[in-house]
Amino acid sequence: MSDATAIDVDFSVEGPPNAPVLVLSGSLGSTRAMWQPQVDALSADLRVVTYDARGHGASPVPVGPYTIADFGADLLRLLDRLDVERAHVAGLSLGGMTGMWTAAHAPERVDRLVLLCTSALLGPPEGWAQRAETVTAAGSSDAVAGAVVTRWFTDGYAKAHPEAVARMRDMIAATPPAGYAASCRAIETMDLRPDLPRITAPTLVLAGAQDPATPPAHLRAIAEAIPGSRLETVDPGAHLASWESAGTVNALLRSHLLE
Repeated sequence: MSDATAIDVDFSVEGPPNAPVLVLSGSLGSTRAMWQPQVDALSADLRVVTYDARGHGASPVPVGPYTIADFGADLLRLLDRLDVERAHVAGLSLGGMTGMWTAAHAPERVDRLVLLCTSALLGPPEGWAQRAETVTAAGSSDAVAGAVVTRWFTDGYAKAHPEAVARMRDMIAATPPAGYAASCRAIETMDLRPDLPRITAPTLVLAGAQDPATPPAHLRAIAEAIPGSRLETVDPGAHLASWESAGTVNALLRSHLLE
């Protein structure tokens, strides 16, 4: 399947032990705390698994660079550790890339798929190389945190909720710099477009109407390439639409996964 080497990531589980399993895979620069609105809304009916991706939060920081296949292998290893044969997977940004790879390369493990604010090809590659170099040179992800968080929320939300912006900025800044840089390299070399027609899981694709990081056109391209998938636009919604418009996103998740 791949020459990726899986690691044991740090994770949390909430919800009934016998309920269908939903794994939530997060954005570059995030921890599993970014999914709290979804955990709160869905864990009564689903066994919700959140985790810190390699190089992030409380998970190990292997020597980079990483590939999207590495992230996918970590997800499959997590399912094995939980003794879960098949799960729903929802991912945002880097987590969505992980979900696409996993659904294409291990289709028997993915029941239903949700892809939020993500891309199958996110160039230019030199931009990701530069971001990795900036973090490495500074020795801290704080070097990019301010610029990154401005893309996570619409201007209106950011002005009305400065505490949320500060919380997410701190989350990005606290990401281990070696992990952040190695993850940037994964996106730099990624091209998941050939994988998309191979995805057989029923797929919901969610675009943030105001997302500057992965604009709606990227999500439209994904939806057009995955057979039978459905595209919805979240408005308002920048890159972290799952937080800003949690009610809308949660309703769409519930409809796709439970109804």
